Amino acid sequence: MDLKERILSKKLPEHIAIIMDGNGRWAKQKGMMRAFGHENGAKAVRKTVETCAELGVKNLTLYAFSTENWNRPKLEVQTLMKLLISSLRKEIKTLQDNNIKLAAIGNLKLLPAKVFKELSEVMDKTKSNSRMTLTLALSYGSREELLNTVKEISIKVKNNIISPGNIDESIINEHLYTQNLPDVDLLIRTSGEQRISNFLLWQIAYAELYFTNVLWPDFAEEHLYEAIIEYQKRERRFGKTSEQLN
Repeated sequence: MDLKERILSKKLPEHIAIIMDGNGRWAKQKGMMRAFGHENGAKAVRKTVETCAELGVKNLTLYAFSTENWNRPKLEVQTLMKLLISSLRKEIKTLQDNNIKLAAIGNLKLLPAKVFKELSEVMDKTKSNSRMTLTLALSYGSREELLNTVKEISIKVKNNIISPGNIDESIINEHLYTQNLPDVDLLIRTSGEQRISNFLLWQIAYAELYFTNVLWPDFAEEHLYEAIIEYQKRERRFGKTSEQLN
């Protein structure tokens, strides 16, 4: 039985989030510039998106560019932005052919105008697609997201739109970038690093964490299958005991 056949369709994670790490190290191992790693990382994105859609995963969120990434060398940031534009143009057909809706979360107003325009156009063209939602976390930082949420709710409390006593998890969820997404079920990080790096801190409260040593450009279908199979082996108790679940 191959890996794909071992996946239980009834126990698929509804929402997979991935920290795509290791592009630079992958390029360095090959004696190439970091840009070469990012270009090949884009190919891994396509494979992962298509595989998730084929399996029946409803939501896939990719950590494409963090708020901290703006501090990288200017040339690398420019290269990443150019790659993002070219990828959006090239992958629109893949999204349409697979009935995938594109969404984005983060401080998008910081993106260069050309990137924001291209991103907005692709999101608009795919907004009616329903097989899967692919969300790109761009200029995203979870702490900034939570700060903005607190500020927005505070303003509504001040203006008597929300009562402090009525603030609960659902109110907070409604003010997050991810208000249209379910909580993350499976968080995958590549390249051997075992940290969250300011990604979806609220949304991964009960996510299963999966770390792999595979560098992102080498992340293939079988690696995704392995992560999902491991996820399906785990008992998700959400604070309850095994006896309560059974």
